Order: sequence, then C-alpha cells, then structure tokens
Amino acid sequence: MSRAGMWAKAIGGGILFCVGGPALVQYIRPSDEELVKRYNPDLQKRSAEQGDRKAQEFDDYVQKLKEWSKSDKSIWYAAQEEQDRKRAQLEAQRAQAKEESRIQREEMRKEMLGEK
Repeated sequence: MSRAGMWAKAIGGGILFCVGGPALVQYIRPSDEELVKRYNPDLQKRSAEQGDRKAQEFDDYVQKLKEWSKSDKSIWYAAQEEQDRKRAQLEAQRAQAKEESRIQREEMRKEMLGEK
C-alpha cells in the first residue's frame, strides 16, 4: 500500500471516529422525557413536585451570580462576603433569642420567688 493510501485511511478513520462517535452517542442517548418515564411512580411524583422548587433555586443562584459579577471584586469574594453576612445575621438572631430566653427565665424566677 502506498503512503498516500495509508494517509487516506488514517484520515478517513479519524473523521469516522470524530464525527461518528458523537453521532452514535447522540442517537442512543435517551431524552429527559424518556428517562422520567422509566422512573417508578413514586420517583415520578417526587420529581414532579420538586422540579419547580429546584428550578426556582437554580434561578435564584443564577441571579446571585449575576449580582456578584457586577461588583468589582471576584465572584468568590463576593459570595464569601454574602455568606459571612448571613452567618453574622444568624448569630445575631441566635443571640437575641438567647437573650429573650434569659429574660423570660429571670421573670419566671422572680415570679417564683414572689409567690413563695
């Protein structure tokens, strides 16, 4: 076999693999609807119930990413700052609840001592 024939075979085989492989995968891959049909009824029901919630969570996350990208800082720093802000807010709420329960305990203690 001549060199040109070998090159033609190698190029033809490469094209076959590069084009035919992904085409075959696309042909045999099931669609999302087909996958959902294969679920058992409980999973179909749960998937239908949680689908809207998950889509909303994803949309919220994308909106946050857009918001973070508008700042002059890196997205990662902006996300870390928001996480720190939420953590501080949660700690403040816990501290407030702890203080309220302490005040309530003190009031109960005063009532108990006053009644005796």
